[in-house]
Amino acid sequence: MKQTNKFLFILLFLLAGATAAFFYFGRNSKSTIEGWDRAFKVEDVTSIQKIFLADRRDNQTTLERSGDGWIYNGKFPANPNVMKSLLEAISLVELQYIPPASATQPMVEDLASNGIKVELYGKKDKLLKTYYVGGTTPDERGTIMIMEGSNQPYVTQIPNMVGALRVRYAVTGDLWRDKSLFLMKPEDITFVSVEYPKMKNRSFVLSKDGEAFSVRPFYEVTPAITNPYKNGSAENYLQGFKGIIAEAFENDNPLRDTIVQRLPFSIITVRTKDNAEQVVRLHPAISKNADMNDPPPVYERYLAEVFPNNDFMLVQDRNITRILWGYDFFYIDESK
Repeated sequence: MKQTNKFLFILLFLLAGATAAFFYFGRNSKSTIEGWDRAFKVEDVTSIQKIFLADRRDNQTTLERSGDGWIYNGKFPANPNVMKSLLEAISLVELQYIPPASATQPMVEDLASNGIKVELYGKKDKLLKTYYVGGTTPDERGTIMIMEGSNQPYVTQIPNMVGALRVRYAVTGDLWRDKSLFLMKPEDITFVSVEYPKMKNRSFVLSKDGEAFSVRPFYEVTPAITNPYKNGSAENYLQGFKGIIAEAFENDNPLRDTIVQRLPFSIITVRTKDNAEQVVRLHPAISKNADMNDPPPVYERYLAEVFPNNDFMLVQDRNITRILWGYDFFYIDESK
């Protein structure tokens, strides 16, 4: 009888220990059981062809794969760095722990009012999965997520990374867009004009006919330079258009209408062999000169009107200066 009681005591002890371990590891650490409602990760992001994001503030974003990049809302190239961050979250997110029952209802309510809906599609618009991204845990180490059709929210993370994931999904508006001011292949460019309204003698037109280049003054009143042409200068100049990245979009700048009425510092027009044209009008934003009346002006940043997209962008001088040449830059200075 005593042996039987001893056996029952040990069995009950083991059962209690197993139950405690189940609740501890099941609720407070990573789960080893991958249920459908906690499988947020899509390891092969190349299978994703379209991503749709929507929040409660009527912000909607559609990202579609196009070649090696992505298109934002069917019109603009997406920012590759922002896309990299989003795709990293999609491919690495995993369960951190199952929240206690007492925290479930507040999490569900937060997801209902502040959640970001995420729809992931494969080829032929096949829906791969839909889930919602909520806020962060009080320690800001985990992000609340819930799969569509489930009543159980989870706390998620990227392994070995401290920080919330919501910010990667919560990008809106122009922040999704590629900030390239110029992104052209030099061999595709057939025409460039650079006009400096206050420095007419520096303004020029560069054109390409077959493999031959010609450079002439922009204004007819400017005398043509008779010095020898600097071989390779046109090819070298066009290399500058391969990738000029703006600092930020300024489409909501409240002073935009006032600024664009002013005489620009420079007007750059570029045409390519497929007859596409881009025009950028640069307006001084910040001057390096202590005295604005001390010529020539040197600027740290410009506000750029960009056509045909009708964008307004902030660009640093150090990025765009490589295409702000003067007419004489293409010719040998025989005085030296």
